[in-house]
Amino acid sequence: MAFALPGLGAGGAERVVSIIANAMVKRGWRVTVLAFDEPASRSYYDYDPAVEIVSLGYAPARRPAIERTLRTVTRIHVLRRALDRLRPDVVLSFLTRTNVVALLATIGMDIPVVVSERNNPEVQNFGRIWSVLRAKLYPSAFGLVTMTPHAMDFFPEKMRRRGWVIPNPVMPPVVQARAEPSDTRTVVAVGRLVRQKGFDLLLRAFARIAASHPDWNLVIWGEGEERPALEQEIARLGLEGRASLPGITAQPGGWASGADLFVMSSRYEGWGNVLLEALAAGIPSISFDCPWGPREMVKDGVNGLLVRAEEVPALAAALSKMMDDPALRERLAAEARRSAERFTPGPIVTAWEQTAEAAIARKRLRQDESQDRSLVGAAGIEPATPPV
Repeated sequence: MAFALPGLGAGGAERVVSIIANAMVKRGWRVTVLAFDEPASRSYYDYDPAVEIVSLGYAPARRPAIERTLRTVTRIHVLRRALDRLRPDVVLSFLTRTNVVALLATIGMDIPVVVSERNNPEVQNFGRIWSVLRAKLYPSAFGLVTMTPHAMDFFPEKMRRRGWVIPNPVMPPVVQARAEPSDTRTVVAVGRLVRQKGFDLLLRAFARIAASHPDWNLVIWGEGEERPALEQEIARLGLEGRASLPGITAQPGGWASGADLFVMSSRYEGWGNVLLEALAAGIPSISFDCPWGPREMVKDGVNGLLVRAEEVPALAAALSKMMDDPALRERLAAEARRSAERFTPGPIVTAWEQTAEAAIARKRLRQDESQDRSLVGAAGIEPATPPV
């Protein structure tokens, strides 16, 4: 099997592919990961040495429209060339633009493609051209994978008949014990510094309760285009010294060791990998009840707290409640760890394997039918009219 990805960075889709690919080679598959990174790039996540990593170049980037179009055409060409060399039995493609590129690259190649939506397709805006291409090309895919039933419902019934809802697996981050006890506690958030993640809302919520909780600080791990705006917001809210943006952790999951409380403040999600990782690590967690993902993982008041999406006062109240109640944090953390066991990789990898096998079986059936028709034609026999 071949996986198609936009890159090998620190994103959620990249994490999921690394988990599935590593498990598949142990199950006897020959696995290649194709990514549009530059050849010298290193993957943020570790791969089994048996997984072949192919960096194709031509990474997506902010460029003038004409140049972006030309690079997209080039990505289609280099991906097609790589697939022509590999001739995989199936392609598993992740993220919308890469899905479109993969479907265009495989036209006429008789390689089944399974596309996977990794965000909220109702809300995420790709622009008119990419949305039209998705609508036109997705029906040509063998199948579609989403992480929640709500995301699957976005697509036409014809696609849903060849759809699989497969939640993300989790590999709990390793939590290192603190070298020295500290009187300061830390609220942690993790994600790309983009509007979707709602870190501006989190800063405003934290600002409401910072003065009454002087022993708590806020750390937001990640990198992205919203950094300047978030730095300005920290200054505007008077949170210098209380809120920080240290960038991306050197190691996957490195943020967990310093977390006394985790918050996911997203306006929308496809799933929310870091929330699941926090639960699996036994970190008491709060999340906006945004569409879609958090409700699949968190039962309010049982293994975490859910807050109405984008309501800053409600998030501030939940933060204060957690900060003031160590017993609540301990109870929710214990249940969080147990609840995350539903998402261990084994059964989820099996679901992906069954999807790949279904695509391959359909391809072989089609090839057998084509061969039968060829034999019948060569013998000069008219094929029977199929029953109505």
